[in-house]
Amino acid sequence: MADYNTIRTTAAGARAAQIDEGLRTHMNKVYGTMSIGTLLTFIVAWAVGSSPELLGIFRDPMTLKPNILGWIVMFAPLIMVFAFSAAINRLSAAAAQLFFYAFAAVMGLSMSWIFVAFTGMSIASVFLVTSIAFAGLSLYGYVTKKNLSGMGTFLMMGLIGLVVASILNIFIASSALHFAITIVGLLIFAGLTAYDTQSIKNEYIAHAQHGDSEWLGKSAIMGALRLYLDFINMFMFLLQLLGNRE
Repeated sequence: MADYNTIRTTAAGARAAQIDEGLRTHMNKVYGTMSIGTLLTFIVAWAVGSSPELLGIFRDPMTLKPNILGWIVMFAPLIMVFAFSAAINRLSAAAAQLFFYAFAAVMGLSMSWIFVAFTGMSIASVFLVTSIAFAGLSLYGYVTKKNLSGMGTFLMMGLIGLVVASILNIFIASSALHFAITIVGLLIFAGLTAYDTQSIKNEYIAHAQHGDSEWLGKSAIMGALRLYLDFINMFMFLLQLLGNRE
């Protein structure tokens, strides 16, 4: 009996170590994919924003008001997120990754105006602040023993309200509402950074125990998308608060 218990304990320990190693690999892929997507977004945004000719395809270079194509580009990322979520089960891991990078490039087009509206130094400094805040929040979500799942419903309800308020403010252009959206949005995506990190970690552990390798490959891309959206939105809200306008 003692020998059986020893074997069982050793097997369980080896399995746990295997899952821990797989989790580190999985999270490295999530963060790596997210980082490449973020870099692609800012390269596209800078390339278009620094060229009046390219920016003029989407916006008036002087007033920065979007034209018809600009409106399409503005809402395209939101549509792509819903399409990606609906199609993820039918996509291969390679196709999902390609879709994510296409999404990141389109997001860069929608953000290109910031390189005209804000100074390059303020964009760089806000990017650094966002990176530090994101790293701290994501690390907290990864290592905390506190169950953050209760935050999920609250944060998603807040996110839906934020999207509705943002669309409404496009038409009413209220500065007070804009400020409120900025503060609330920053808090929501800060919370989502910690929540999403813990969720990605827990989802990996649950599926790794069943050896669902196909799902794990695609889930790393989906996880990268979730954290990418948290980072980009935190950056944009912080830029509204801290950025120096041209």
